[in-house]
Amino acid sequence: MMPLTLATRGEEHIIRRVSGSPALKKHLENLGFAAGGNVTVVSVNGGNLIVNVKGARIAVSHETANKIFI
Repeated sequence: MMPLTLATRGEEHIIRRVSGSPALKKHLENLGFAAGGNVTVVSVNGGNLIVNVKGARIAVSHETANKIFI
């Protein structure tokens, strides 16, 4: 298991766990970051990630991406 920030661009990964405060976990879950779901890193820009989750492209900060484990 590793944080999303270490994911290879273009490869689909399965989300294993989401950590952080209950409010952050709920927010990420609402965006589609739930255990068992798929996520693909599309690009990295200044440490922030653009990811594809549930058919939508979403930008997440480096700090937040470190709390999503694949």
